[in-house]
Amino acid sequence: MAETKSWPALLGAALVLGAFTLATAKLPPPPPMTPEQKAAAEEKKAKEAAAAELAKKQQAQAEDRVAARYIAEQKAKGNVVTPQMGPTANAPPAQTAKAPETAAPKK
Repeated sequence: MAETKSWPALLGAALVLGAFTLATAKLPPPPPMTPEQKAAAEEKKAKEAAAAELAKKQQAQAEDRVAARYIAEQKAKGNVVTPQMGPTANAPPAQTAKAPETAAPKK
């Protein structure tokens, strides 16, 4: 009886394997972009970059407002709060430090 119940499982496995094979079949490469399509893609990329920069600026302004409000509330309670700035906040770009040169060992 166990043999008759294994057929549906084998059939299911074969269907899954067939679907996977069809899904991963190699598709032909897309046709090359026309100059108009390239220009549209560049324009879209520029718009997305501008939107991302605006969102980043708005996020920073919101964080500043929240921090200022928190500091004001704590000051009203009599607590002194000094902001702890993270390593990336308004920091100049990191400069690569050269390793100190070691003198050759004397013989």
